[in-house]
Amino acid sequence: MKSWRALILLDSSNPVLSMKPTILVTGANGQLGTVLIPALRIRYGTDNVIASDLRPAAAYTGRFEVIDATNEDRLAEVVRDNGVTQIYHLAAILSASGEQDPLRTWRINMTALLNVLEVARKANVEKVFYPSTIAVFGESAQLTNTPNDSFLDPLTAYGISKAAGENWAQYYFVKYGLDVRSVRYPGVIGYQSDPGGGTTDYAVDIFHKAVLGKPYTCFLQEDEMLPMIFMDDAIRATIELMEAPSEGIKIRTSYNLSGLSFCPADLVAAIKVVYPDFQVDFAPDFRQEIASKWPDSIDDTPAREDWGWEPGFDLQQLVTAMIENLQKKYNNPNPRIGKNQAAA
Repeated sequence: MKSWRALILLDSSNPVLSMKPTILVTGANGQLGTVLIPALRIRYGTDNVIASDLRPAAAYTGRFEVIDATNEDRLAEVVRDNGVTQIYHLAAILSASGEQDPLRTWRINMTALLNVLEVARKANVEKVFYPSTIAVFGESAQLTNTPNDSFLDPLTAYGISKAAGENWAQYYFVKYGLDVRSVRYPGVIGYQSDPGGGTTDYAVDIFHKAVLGKPYTCFLQEDEMLPMIFMDDAIRATIELMEAPSEGIKIRTSYNLSGLSFCPADLVAAIKVVYPDFQVDFAPDFRQEIASKWPDSIDDTPAREDWGWEPGFDLQQLVTAMIENLQKKYNNPNPRIGKNQAAA
């Protein structure tokens, strides 16, 4: 299986590595940031990666700046004073959380992105990473193997803001030559942080409940198929995209990114191989309506052809990695775990 850790073993003569960029990451305390930042620091050096968010997190021992990305002056100050050459802009309100206050979601997500793009343009930042999402797809999109060039008519405030952001990313590239790069993440599954308010986060929370020996109530229908990706694959894809030669990046809105697709019933069955007594019931809520408009699977052919993307984790590998790492986190609290694993 491929993971971001494999990137660390690449030849140090790689010209991208020798340049030692100075990287600023906004939204560092989120699900992606808490894993991306250590990976970037291993690859480029601890002192070359600056984490930032609204408040410090205990997990970070390296450089950290308190930044509200909706404050352009503060953002510009940090970029200027630290000679930032790359920005990974992760700060955003996610899908399910965003529906609680749609106008606030739009305002925060768009203001923060436009601040990043403007600061990067004015400061001659070399590259900007902008994470998009499968939430940009709506009822017009083909549900199976959704193409990269699908018409975007999202039905959540989060998806609307991300679709608009993709167009702004392309605008800044075409008009100003700013090297903005983006992928559309499917649901990201990782053990490193708690669920973060996304519609696909059932696939994270369910593992915590299983390892703790607790029942789980799923907020999606058991047959709701969605595209997902393991965190290690998501991190590796992000770094590979940012290190790809500029001439190879042919899509300046956002690249589809695919890992694997499954429904809650598939995931429950895979978990029950390890925990046969795991109890799950289904009580779909407003998130089911959101998920039903999203693709079942993603066609990421352009990413594979343009910069060599290839996922490394299948469902069995994902389940094994999640359970093993959460058992370590919780110090194997369920006395039945050992027997269940032995039986499996």
